[in-house]
Amino acid sequence: MPSFLRRTMKAYILKAHIRQLGGELSRIGRSRNWQLKANFNQLQAIVEFIEQEHEDSWLWLAKLLRKEYKYLSHENLLQLAARLDQVTVTALMAQTDCTLAQARKVLDELEQLD
Repeated sequence: MPSFLRRTMKAYILKAHIRQLGGELSRIGRSRNWQLKANFNQLQAIVEFIEQEHEDSWLWLAKLLRKEYKYLSHENLLQLAARLDQVTVTALMAQTDCTLAQARKVLDELEQLD
């Protein structure tokens, strides 16, 4: 995350919440850049927290983390779809930026599990 502290107001609140969710936030060497280590559930919780807080200086981070949804594994997509109520192909694609083929495959597997 480039220049995390310079781009973020009230960074101490955001850092505390990320750590509370189990994410690991650390500086990369002596640079201004930071690294976030978190699993998918933690990333999703961080994005939801940022969007609920309506802090304008945090929205860039939510956008950056949403881009990471593109790299979800099939298992992560299955877990997410299983948690959602009455998920559709379009809703899954909108929330995760997955492809149409990935969304259909996930929903077909969920229907087989029921």
